[in-house]
Amino acid sequence: MEFISQAIQDYAEIHSSSEPKHLYELNRYTHSSVLKPRMLSGHLQGRFLSMMSHLVRPIHVLDIGTYTGYSALCLAEGLSEKGRVYTLDNNEEMCSIAEKQIQNSPYASQIQVICGDAIQEIIKLQETGIQWDLIWMDADKAEYPTYYETVFGALKPGGLIMADNVLWSGKILSESEKQKDKDTRILHEFNEMVKADERTENILMPIRDGIMMIRKK
Repeated sequence: MEFISQAIQDYAEIHSSSEPKHLYELNRYTHSSVLKPRMLSGHLQGRFLSMMSHLVRPIHVLDIGTYTGYSALCLAEGLSEKGRVYTLDNNEEMCSIAEKQIQNSPYASQIQVICGDAIQEIIKLQETGIQWDLIWMDADKAEYPTYYETVFGALKPGGLIMADNVLWSGKILSESEKQKDKDTRILHEFNEMVKADERTENILMPIRDGIMMIRKK
C-alpha cells in the first residue's frame, strides 16, 4: 500500500468528510489492539465505500471479509430503509470483535455478522433468493476469482462488485512477483479476467491499494 505517498494520503483524508465517531473509535481500537491493522479499510477508503452505498441505496449488501467491522459499518450508511449488510469472516475472534463494534453503532439492526467459510455461506444466502445490489470483496486474495463467479449470478443487473487490493502494493506490475507469489499472480489473473468479461463494465482505481469496480450490464 506504500506506492501512494503518505503526504498525498494525508491531504486526501483532510479534504474528505470526517469519519463518524464510532468509526474513528474503531479505527483507533484496531490500530492499538488488533494484529495487522493495515487490513482495516480506514478513513479514505471507508468514505469511498459510504459514498458508493449512498449512490446505490442498496437493499442487499455482501461484505466478504469482516475483519473488525469497519467496512460493513461504512457500507451500512447508504442502505435503503429495509436494507441489510451481510458480512462474512472465517476468523471467530474477528467476528466477535466486529459483533461488539456493530452492536455499539447506529446500524446494529442492519448488519448480520456470519462466521464461517465464505463460499459456503454465500451459497447458503443465495439459496434464500437474495440478489445483491452491492458487493465488497476484501478477503482471501487467492479466492477472488471463485468469489466473483459464485456471486455473479445473484448480482442484480446494474449491481456493483468492488474488489480491494487489486494493485497489491504495486507488486502487480512485477513479473518476478507474479512468478514467485501466488496472491500476486492470482490478483493479476483476476484483473485480466474482469477486463475480458463482456457481461460487465469495469474501472480499476488507484485508491489506497487499488479497487476494481465492476458493474453488471
